[in-house]
Amino acid sequence: MTLELFFDLVFVLALTQATALMANEPTWQGLGKGILVLAVIWWSWVGYAWLTSVIDPEEGAVRLVIAVAMAALMVVALCIPEAFNDSALLFAGAYAVVRIAHIGLFILGSRDEPDLRKSVLGLAVSTAIGVSLLIAASFTDGWWQAGLWVLALTLDALGPYLFGSEGWKIKPRHFAERHGLILIIALGESIVAIGIGVEGLELTTGIVVAAALGVFLSFALWWMYFDIVARVAERRLATAEVGKEQNEIARDSYSYLHFPMVASIVLMALGMKKTLGHVDHHLELVPATALFGGFAVYLLAHVAFRWRNVHRFSTQRLVVAILSVALIPLALEITALASLAILLAVAASLITYETIRFREVRGRLRRELAAH
Repeated sequence: MTLELFFDLVFVLALTQATALMANEPTWQGLGKGILVLAVIWWSWVGYAWLTSVIDPEEGAVRLVIAVAMAALMVVALCIPEAFNDSALLFAGAYAVVRIAHIGLFILGSRDEPDLRKSVLGLAVSTAIGVSLLIAASFTDGWWQAGLWVLALTLDALGPYLFGSEGWKIKPRHFAERHGLILIIALGESIVAIGIGVEGLELTTGIVVAAALGVFLSFALWWMYFDIVARVAERRLATAEVGKEQNEIARDSYSYLHFPMVASIVLMALGMKKTLGHVDHHLELVPATALFGGFAVYLLAHVAFRWRNVHRFSTQRLVVAILSVALIPLALEITALASLAILLAVAASLITYETIRFREVRGRLRRELAAH
């Protein structure tokens, strides 16, 4: 577990770099680049989350291969600011090393498991296609480059669907815990963004208040996931029938639906960073969309997450997501500090409503999960 956490620390730098990429280019194009980079990094991290359910990352020579992958991922993170320009080929090459190490370890771990070996070989095909397209994209620019990135991600992510899910193996509680920890890491990155946002600025009352509001907003995001949602999902995964059912829940709920959660936190980190630099001025359209739209995406991912796990629809979170998007025009007219305060009020109201409205169910579930 310690080596996995060490691996995740490199992922932290990638998150920070993705936020910086968008902050340095606060346009729709910059936003798109940041999301594409984040998606590529996320898919590589997901692969290692599945891998460590099959092999012990701290055993023998495996730890050395993981160390090589970490070094390659560090290079990937360092290349992010210029991933679509001068460092495009280096980014793609280092990323290839990360994915090759992953597939190589998976092949070793599946040598006595024919079904798992079949799934791994299928994943190797989609991985090879995705990496090759990223390398090809490094020799292009503009829309051709963006199109190749999107195609690479789409084909790579579709691998688990195209090649079946029966052969995979996971440790349910460990798998769920890994994804919970990566969400904590993303929330930690939002706190880092607050610190970076005030770097070089005089600490005025407005900046101090904005920083505090930003921490409270990150706390609200933590509450919405970890209070009950994460526990219910973990139990659902653990009690699912081993094999196809359990693997598909893990794929959909964690590998796929946790990405919009992480991406939305990064987007909100961008919005908070811009807020701290302009507390007395209104936000521009892109940062305002990142802040309020990011919160909406976070809630929508939760709606889908709950539906996939327990087939229940969270109407209140859908309504608040729509409200958050509707508040974007207001954010363009009022100060950034006021916008942040309003968004925190919306998040706090949702938490208060759910705590009161579902008090009995929430208490019963927490007791059952604690006993379980």
